[in-house]
Amino acid sequence: MRLNRSGIFCAFTLSFAILFTICSPALSASTSTSHIHKIFKLLILDSQKGHPYNEVRASLLKALANYGYSEGKNLKTTIMFSGNNVREGERILNNELKNSYDVIFVGGTAATMSAKNALYGKTQNVIFASPTDPVGIGVIQDFNSKPVANFTGVCYPVPVKARLKFIRRLMPSAKTFGLIYADMPQSHSYNNWIEKLLRTDPEFRDIRIIFRSVPLVTGEHGGKIMAVNAKKYIQELDSKVDAYITPCDQMGTRKDFSKMVYNSSHKPLIGLVKDDVMKKWGAVATIYPSHESIGFQAARMIKELFEGKKISDILPEWPHRYGVALDLNKAKKFGIDVPVELLQMAGENIIH
Repeated sequence: MRLNRSGIFCAFTLSFAILFTICSPALSASTSTSHIHKIFKLLILDSQKGHPYNEVRASLLKALANYGYSEGKNLKTTIMFSGNNVREGERILNNELKNSYDVIFVGGTAATMSAKNALYGKTQNVIFASPTDPVGIGVIQDFNSKPVANFTGVCYPVPVKARLKFIRRLMPSAKTFGLIYADMPQSHSYNNWIEKLLRTDPEFRDIRIIFRSVPLVTGEHGGKIMAVNAKKYIQELDSKVDAYITPCDQMGTRKDFSKMVYNSSHKPLIGLVKDDVMKKWGAVATIYPSHESIGFQAARMIKELFEGKKISDILPEWPHRYGVALDLNKAKKFGIDVPVELLQMAGENIIH
């Protein structure tokens, strides 16, 4: 394996009885000997290192191995990172085209945008995973139609309506929320979905969300710098909101923002990822997409391409599996009485 540093949707109604789809791949009986003995070339371009890309990539490679595609046997994988820089991602992809990969996998919004600019309409098969809005990026039409070009894959977020239903069940009297986000494409898409839902769905007509933006900072310490920049907005909104919602962007997937909200405010935070709660970053609760499920789903698509299926016959997908995590100590601190059904949904993902 070569490692280089260069570098809404279909209707989904959460009735608080989420069905957890088991996504454990096994070696398909249809995997032919001829395919297994060929050496396939896979390029992985992730937007950057860290959450959620590492987890998605790890489950992707694990699933491919379970399907019979193993590094050093019949799979040659190249892993690269674009540093959340769309132009850098384009440069990497254009430079790598000479290597004739069987499949190119792109992780995250920035890498998907790079692939759109460099590869859309060409012959290379591209599987995306974890972009917030692949429709808005322009690589697919929607989640119900066959791909019209050479892209398909799995998007990232829990649908907005499902997330707001979860928050409402957890905090039924909360009406005003603060959402501080990084100035980046996935935030713009997600925030637009929220605003549209609040305008058009009578169920949420009483909800108000106050948005504040901080400049995007990339690189290893970008999350920490953005969290520091968010502090002034956390303090500004503290007396105006009932709770904060973690943004669906790069800042929202890192611990620094959650810790900053918890340490700088007197209101609870609804997180984005499992670690917001289970690693005690600062959130009182979260409903989150399963990174493992995203990786498994993308691996199945890659397997199908390896075995000769046309990309036009592989529909894009939302994550199949979601989870709930709760911190009962923080819930008590903020006077939140967690409903029994949410406790049941969380299962072992509870901090006591």
